[in-house]
This record gives sequence, structure tokens and C-alpha cells, in this order.
Amino acid sequence: MRGKRVLGCDRYDIPNAMGSSHGVNRIIRLAYFEHPAYVPILRRAYELWRETEKLAGEQLLYATGSLDIGEDGSEIISRSLASCALHKLPHELLSADQVGARYPGYTLPDNYVALYQQDGGFVASERAIVAAANIALKAGAELRAREAMLDFEPIAGGGVRVRTSRATYEAGQLIVAAGAWIGDLVPALRRLAVPERQVLGWFQPKNPELFQLGKFPVSNLKSDIGHFYQFPTWHVPGFKIGLYHHLGEQGPADELPREPHQADEDALRRGLAAFFPEADGELLALRSCMFTNTPDEHFILDRLPGYPDVIVASPCSGHGFKFSSAIGEILADLVSEAKSPFDLTLFSLDRLVDGGDETA
Repeated sequence: MRGKRVLGCDRYDIPNAMGSSHGVNRIIRLAYFEHPAYVPILRRAYELWRETEKLAGEQLLYATGSLDIGEDGSEIISRSLASCALHKLPHELLSADQVGARYPGYTLPDNYVALYQQDGGFVASERAIVAAANIALKAGAELRAREAMLDFEPIAGGGVRVRTSRATYEAGQLIVAAGAWIGDLVPALRRLAVPERQVLGWFQPKNPELFQLGKFPVSNLKSDIGHFYQFPTWHVPGFKIGLYHHLGEQGPADELPREPHQADEDALRRGLAAFFPEADGELLALRSCMFTNTPDEHFILDRLPGYPDVIVASPCSGHGFKFSSAIGEILADLVSEAKSPFDLTLFSLDRLVDGGDETA
């Protein structure tokens, strides 16, 4: 903890199903089409997940291999290749037929290709939060659930006063990592951190063998009917699939509907029918979650202008959980005034506040 006293407050339980971290697991991958600058942070995240496993005494990261899939020449393929080339990541470029032969659960059009990277897989997200909380408590941190932050203000001479639903605290520095509620707490981010409703689905495969752990990788598949992401069957019944930007429902976090409905299932079944027909069986579960998107869909990791003792962290635009082990270390560096080993320019507030656009 860098010699700091640490208090962490969550407006819900620890862990909870109100944000972006539930639903059993989250994808982790090195061939990062979003931007090559993420790859060094990902490498550190992998190291820290393995360290967390040792401290927790349980496996949290499962390597399945990952596929980035799209039309030949599409951005998801070209950008994944660029990240692999820049960072010398081992990878294979597979035709649609080769994907089908290796992983028969996929049914891809002839003009589709896939980039395979062996290190991809998933993190057991709910168990990872439990592990992180237990490690923090053992190290001396204080954690408090069902205590929502209401507001904060600078203290003359330095530091921050924070008012919660239960008490008022004074601290040397404050990290605001409130996910879909970050715009409510930091008005400057209200238009830059937009909550979006997502729904994940689990479906009973017609041929379960094709989608078991060890026989099916994690994957991102971009098509003209949407950007779908997939997992092997693991720990809960069924094949898991999601759709980025799902139904396009955005708004204040507390006003977005939580209960899934028929349109959610229909959106996911379009992906099943087109690309995973052997998984297009009975519905087993639908679970809603919350993404919080920046305009360019890159993270925010920066000090808040005008508030030198306040750091804002994320929102992660739906692709951040895999980084959380490393982001914790980055935030510890910021609080400790230590120089980060990573180039964090991509995650600065200036790019958004000043009207910049750091898309890759």
C-alpha cells in the first residue's frame, strides 16, 4: 500500500452485480486491436493476476487462446496484427475454414479471417474481486460496503474532504473510480463518461462438446450485424455471448432498466444464428450490466483539473476489467507521486476536454 492508509467505499456490496464486473468472467487478451499502447499494461496485468492467484490460493486467470474475427482486411484484423507486430506477440492468421476445423463451434463466412493469440483467455471476475478485497484487508486497508460517496471538496492547504451517505472523511488524496456513476460525482465527466446498458446471455448448446473449456477459445467477432464477444462454457450452464453497444441504450445509471427482456435475447440470438448455430439452443440466463463509455472508448486515468489531490480512474468503455490488476498499481504510483513505467498519454483527460481524439 506504499505506506498509505487506505479507505475504500462502495455504494453497493463487495462484490456486487450493479456495475461491469459480474457475470462470472471477463475476457483477457494480448492482441489488442483497440490500441498498441495497451499491450505493455496488459503484460503487467498478466503478471499481477498470477501474483494475485498465489496470494489468494486459487486460479483466477484461464488461458484458452483468443480469436479476433472479422472480414479479411477489416480494422479488427489489421489492428490486431499491428499490435502483434509492434510487441512481437506470437500469433496465427487463420482462414474461416481453418477456424472451423480447429474450433467447430464457429461457422464463419468464407471472407472472414481470425487472428489467434495463444495467451488470451478470461479472468474469473467475481472471484478476482473477492481475492483483491481479502488481500487489501489483510494488508490493512479499510473497506466499507453500502456507503455511497455524495460529494467532495478540496481542503485549504491540501487534501480532500469527502462526504458519504454515512460519514465525512478527510484524506490526502482521493481516487474516484465510480464506474457508471462517475459523471454524477464529477460533473466535468458527465458528457465524457456515458453509461450504457448491456446484457449478457447464456444459451444451451445443441452440441455442448464444441463449447467446453479447452475446446473453445474466447473471441471478439466484428460483423455487419454487430460486435459480439464469446466465452467457453465455464462454472455456470451454457455458452456465454455478449454484444457491444447492445441495444444502444444510454443515460443516467440509475435510470437504465436492469431487468432483461425479449429484445435483449433477440439481439444475442442474431449472433448465435449467424456464427454459432450449434449454440443457438434454449435460453439459460440473461444478466444486465453497465458499461461507461468515453467518446473514443479509451480509459481515463488522470488527475482532475483544478483538483490536484483528486484522481479519476476509468471509465473503461466495456473493455477494462482485464486491466484492473495493473490499473491498481498505476493508481498507487499516481498517489505516491511515483513515475509510472507506462505511457499514459492515451488516458489523459486533456484529449477529451480539449476536444482531442486519440483514436488509433
